[in-house]
Amino acid sequence: MFNWPELLRVGLQGLRLKPDEFWALTPFELRIILGESGVSRTLNRTGLEALLEAYPDKQKGSEDERH
Repeated sequence: MFNWPELLRVGLQGLRLKPDEFWALTPFELRIILGESGVSRTLNRTGLEALLEAYPDKQKGSEDERH
């Protein structure tokens, strides 16, 4: 997850962006501005499990689960 308060502080105070400029950035653009290489990190097992928990393919108790 993103630490929005910290990102806002860096964007508005550190980078001196206007609020509309900050919110118009994509996460990728923000990462580049902050100096990250833009190279994707590999997804490990913990990250995959967190994604599966956050965005399950089927909801528990759904009709799809009974078949």
